[in-house]
Amino acid sequence: MKFQDIISSIENKVYHPVYFLCGEEPFYIDKITDYITDNVLEAQEKEFNHSVLYGKEVNIAQIIAEAKQFPFGSTHRVVIVKEAQNIRNIEDLENYLNNPQPSTLLVICYKYKKLDKRKRFTKTLVKKALLFESKRLYDNQVPDWIAKYLTEKGHKIEEKASFMLTEFLGTELANISNELDKLTLIVKKEEKITAGIVEKNIGISKDYNIFEFQQALGEKNILKANQIAMHFAANPKNHPLVLTLGMLFSFFQKIMTFHSLKDKSKNSVAVELKVNPYFVQQYTTAARQYSQNKLFDIFTLLKVYDLKSKGVNNTSTNDGELLKELVYKILH
Repeated sequence: MKFQDIISSIENKVYHPVYFLCGEEPFYIDKITDYITDNVLEAQEKEFNHSVLYGKEVNIAQIIAEAKQFPFGSTHRVVIVKEAQNIRNIEDLENYLNNPQPSTLLVICYKYKKLDKRKRFTKTLVKKALLFESKRLYDNQVPDWIAKYLTEKGHKIEEKASFMLTEFLGTELANISNELDKLTLIVKKEEKITAGIVEKNIGISKDYNIFEFQQALGEKNILKANQIAMHFAANPKNHPLVLTLGMLFSFFQKIMTFHSLKDKSKNSVAVELKVNPYFVQQYTTAARQYSQNKLFDIFTLLKVYDLKSKGVNNTSTNDGELLKELVYKILH
């Protein structure tokens, strides 16, 4: 079932004996768990009928014993198992899946991991439980998620602002939603959230961020690229070299992929590179500036400077100086 379908079924009091919530993105796992916590039992029912267990502290036998108890003064019990990915022999839950307690909602929060779909346990979950997999979004999916999240709250955001947030915050939805919630408190619904508002309130520099850095390198804008590199070097806590190198590798890898594409139409490129169509022109421009041979050289440089940042063949040069050296060699 999809996230919203699960929420709707709980809202309509259609409950399942076992909710197995798994996947690499914890945001929706937490949302479903919180919704069950807040909406299944009345406040006065929770004292005797709501239990929270932790995977590091319990085993399957203890979980089953808790789930098998009958409700007291209520029609249901809710048993939530957090950090279930730490439980040894999670497959031993299979016996309970075949004969669950109908009055209990057993919620298993199995975060940051995927289940092996080939195993019998997973197949049993599909048949006997509500199995929900929370998948991590790709970078190119996050701007649309941001826009949808804000629309549901009655707000709008300009395209560049959503890209800035994606570049700065990454793909972890809990962090993104927290920052978006802050913006909704200070921006009126009739106003659009702009790049300027994001810059002012989230701490992102409109001129000195990884998005602008990649664009400057892609255009071979030597002055701007060096200005941003100097800013990153002066603010290493906000712009750690290891993250910058990772973003640059991804950027130049996409340029290499662009070179190999037969269909270079905007929509086709967006699909192949897994980027929003907004970014396609950036890669088109960069591909004209960097040949495939030059890109191979850049990949070698990125590897060398990654090793230097970890102390390999480098005893004294700090990360800021390494980045400035790297930028010079990329551009010349």
